[in-house]
Amino acid sequence: MQFALVSSPAFNNKVNPPLSHSNPQSVENAVLNVVVRPAESEDADDVLEFIEIFVEAKRVLPRTLDEMTLLMPTAYVAMVDQELVGFAALEIYSRKLAEVRSLCVKPELQGRGIGKQLTRACVELARDRNIFEVMVITSSDDFFRSCGFDFTLPGEKKALFLQTRETP
Repeated sequence: MQFALVSSPAFNNKVNPPLSHSNPQSVENAVLNVVVRPAESEDADDVLEFIEIFVEAKRVLPRTLDEMTLLMPTAYVAMVDQELVGFAALEIYSRKLAEVRSLCVKPELQGRGIGKQLTRACVELARDRNIFEVMVITSSDDFFRSCGFDFTLPGEKKALFLQTRETP
């Protein structure tokens, strides 16, 4: 896993490439009709079921229903025709720091801008709450770098980690 940070003003709002016949992926995006909305407490069970394949693949940490319920007020879901196709949450630690957690997009829809829309929603919430920095712990550093995240903060500050046990 790698660690990336971004100060709120640095986020890149570019989500979808312009539509063109030479870019068929963007034409598919136009047909998808993805709606990213704030999560509701009633979404917790569906989100737990949705992220299970990502937990099994060790892409995200397992969550209990209680943990997921606590994340819902600062989380977002991506929907296509009433189907849950993506999820991300912003866990706020203080006025200075928040973390994008559990970003998951249905595998067959990855690469279509849904993850960027969910990430942008989390970062915008951090801006609205005047959070100074947003971090992410990830194995998908290229994706988050494309969203404006970087490995260091101004002044070359870095985060270091120490794992205290084998399982989360």
